[in-house]
Amino acid sequence: MTEGARVAGSTEISKAIPKHYPFFIDLLIRLVRQKPLGTVGGVIVLVLFLVGIFAPLLAPFGFNEIYVGGPLEQPSLNHLMGTDNIGRDLFSRIVYGARISMYVGLGASTIGAFLATAIGTISGYIGGKTDIVIQRLVDAWMCFPALFILLTVMAIVGPGLVQVTVVLGILYGIGSSRIVRSTVISIKNNTYIEAARAIGCPVSKTLLRHVLPNIMAPIIILFTINMGAAILAEASISFLGFGIPPPTPSWGGMLSETRFMLQAWWLAIWPGIALSIVVYGINMLGDALRDLLDPRLRGGLGRYGGVSKKLIKENKRQIARATIKN
Repeated sequence: MTEGARVAGSTEISKAIPKHYPFFIDLLIRLVRQKPLGTVGGVIVLVLFLVGIFAPLLAPFGFNEIYVGGPLEQPSLNHLMGTDNIGRDLFSRIVYGARISMYVGLGASTIGAFLATAIGTISGYIGGKTDIVIQRLVDAWMCFPALFILLTVMAIVGPGLVQVTVVLGILYGIGSSRIVRSTVISIKNNTYIEAARAIGCPVSKTLLRHVLPNIMAPIIILFTINMGAAILAEASISFLGFGIPPPTPSWGGMLSETRFMLQAWWLAIWPGIALSIVVYGINMLGDALRDLLDPRLRGGLGRYGGVSKKLIKENKRQIARATIKN
């Protein structure tokens, strides 16, 4: 084969083989290219995290600094979102409230995802009497309205950021375990699971290597849905006076100042808009990540991060053979 043919063959190989990026870079590229609404949601979530982390730098005043302006002062250049009934800057309080929402959303959804994965995987994979006992306990838990459980537990343990986060995580984790269980049941009799059992693969390794990667899509959806739901639930119980105690700025607690809202519309508008935008962004990002990370929607191309190295090598061999024959 001539030198020119070799160069042409190598050029064809480089064009035919897709470039392999690291996992997170590949995920980000596909998110931007394929899921515009998911990208918008990701930007909203990123802004929430940045605002929560750098709240002391972004807020012009302290969240409990009183009489920085007149009581119930309308939005102006000095106070972009106006002031509340004791002269606190509303913009500063909303900025600090983003930190509370970030803590509650991430903490509760993380606890809920771990709890749902543990309960659902054990119940669905082991089955039998273990599954029956666990599911009857879950059924009993789900018989009670979520708000009733929240208010009862918060009345016992008392209000506070940690208490709200843990209680919400447990509440959503137990309820979401049924979705994980149904997914595990749908895949545990597949051929690759039976093959792992046949060669004597330990149960723990089977769950980690074969079951868990194939149930990541519903877990991701549960994580994002629970994150948005936790933020709304925290706002609801704070509105009722059982959540984050004042003067800590919670968006739900800020909405509880109903006696002044007829005089000052901005007390209801700005916290409500912040809640709506954040929950919308979280839901859009969750839907996009589900489509991008589900291995059943990736065409069997190996790892989530894109084309597997084994497939790349095989394609190179096939193209090289075809080039040599020609």
